[in-house]
Amino acid sequence: MNRQKSVFRPKLAGSLVVALALTACASGGDDPWHTWNHGAQAFNDGLDKHIVKPLAQGYQWITPDVVEQSVNNGFSNVNDIGVIINDFLQLKWRQGSMDVGRLVVNSTMGLGGLFDVGTIMNLPKHKEDFGQTLAVWGVPSGPYLVLPIYGPNSPRDTLGLVGDALFNPLTYISIFGTDEASYSTMGSRFAEVVDKRAQLLSTEKVVNEAAGADRYEFLKNSYKQHRDYLIHDGKTEDSDLDTELDSLDADEKNAKPATTNP
Repeated sequence: MNRQKSVFRPKLAGSLVVALALTACASGGDDPWHTWNHGAQAFNDGLDKHIVKPLAQGYQWITPDVVEQSVNNGFSNVNDIGVIINDFLQLKWRQGSMDVGRLVVNSTMGLGGLFDVGTIMNLPKHKEDFGQTLAVWGVPSGPYLVLPIYGPNSPRDTLGLVGDALFNPLTYISIFGTDEASYSTMGSRFAEVVDKRAQLLSTEKVVNEAAGADRYEFLKNSYKQHRDYLIHDGKTEDSDLDTELDSLDADEKNAKPATTNP
């Protein structure tokens, strides 16, 4: 995977302004908005318990697995448009080219994205968003922030949500389309939320057991680790990785018995 974050960080004036603003927010500590965050999490938990989760359970119960997978594929195909834009904004030329091919293949041979033909053709799904792009260009995360409905977040990723909305064609259909198109778009977004929640039902029990008594800290740490994983393409920071590899190499060399020529 590419490592543009460590080798190329252009300094744009706009990025510096945002970076300074977020750094000022971060000066309050690791979790300066914990009071707000706890309240927002309680609101989200209540909304999920009484509305979103029951809808997801009903959706999963009445929807055949093959149809549910096709719906998920369709939303994923639309999402790939934003992924491609962020690929190129992060200067990931090879990955971006692969994702363009994936979008074309799934949109045609996959019948509008209902079938994931791209993965079969060795064009895997990538996860890139504008929050990751801002991170690659040097914008700091800022403090942990829980948003109503959206859940765990940060100031950088909140700004990223705006960019992702601008990269989504459904946004423009909703704004500039007819009333029927706008309603259809709103319905599709709601269906996407329910579909995503349905995908989490199978892992919910495991997550709740792992969270234990302090669910807030578990979700906060999980969010930060997951975002760091995505930003670094599944790799640790270069310095940590290099140190670990050097240590393993040294251990391996020391473990090998010395050999002498006869």
